[in-house]
Amino acid sequence: MQKAVIQLETLSCPSCMQKIENAVKGLNGVNHDSLKVLFNASKVKVDFDSETITINDIEKAIEDLGYPVVKSKVKSA
Repeated sequence: MQKAVIQLETLSCPSCMQKIENAVKGLNGVNHDSLKVLFNASKVKVDFDSETITINDIEKAIEDLGYPVVKSKVKSA
């Protein structure tokens, strides 16, 4: 498992959080229990199985919703 912190551009509404959460939870290889979307910090924290999904896949799912990713940090869990 890998741990990721994904910095987004400023989130403007709480419903943005829900959209991002649902999109990331729908990805195969994401640990649903670890997923946290932090509204005030505009960050997504998530654990994922790097053999099933990549950080780029997770970033793309978020960006496809219209929320630009500023940067990501990944480390081994």
